[in-house]
Amino acid sequence: MNYFIWNIVLALTWAGVNGDFTINTVAVGFLLGYLVLLISERIPAHPKYFKRVRLVILFSLFYLRELIVANVRVAYSVIVPRNLLKPGVIAVPLDAKSDSEITLLSVLVTLTPGTLSIDVSADRRFLYVHTLFIDDLEEARRSIKTGIERRLLEVMR
Repeated sequence: MNYFIWNIVLALTWAGVNGDFTINTVAVGFLLGYLVLLISERIPAHPKYFKRVRLVILFSLFYLRELIVANVRVAYSVIVPRNLLKPGVIAVPLDAKSDSEITLLSVLVTLTPGTLSIDVSADRRFLYVHTLFIDDLEEARRSIKTGIERRLLEVMR
C-alpha cells in the first residue's frame, strides 16, 4: 500500500477515535499521520511522497498569498477614483507540456482575480492571458512563468 493511502487511513482512524469527522479533525489526523509515516520510515532517503506533500503545502500557501494580493489590487483599483487599469493580452511561453499541466495552469491563472486564460497556441508553446494590470510586459510574463507555472510544475512532476 502506498504512503498516501496509509496517510488517509491514519487520518480517518484519528477522526474515528475522536468521534468527530469534521474537516478540521481529518486535517489534523492527516498531519499526524504524515508525521508518523515520516518518523517510521526505515529507509534513510525519504520517498517521493514526503517531498510531494511538502511541495503541495508550499504551493497552496503561495497561491493563497497570490489570491489575497490580487484581490486587494483589484479591489483597490475599483475603489480609487482614478483609472489604474492597464489591460492587455500577453503571450506566456509554456514549460508545461502535458494536457493536465496546461489545463491546471490555465485554471489557476483564471481563478486569480485580474487575469483570465484565453487560449493556448496551436503548437502548445504559449498561453494567452488577459490581464488588467500590465505595468511592465516582461514583469507580467515573468510573474506567471516563475510564479505559478514553476511552482505548479514542481508539484506535478
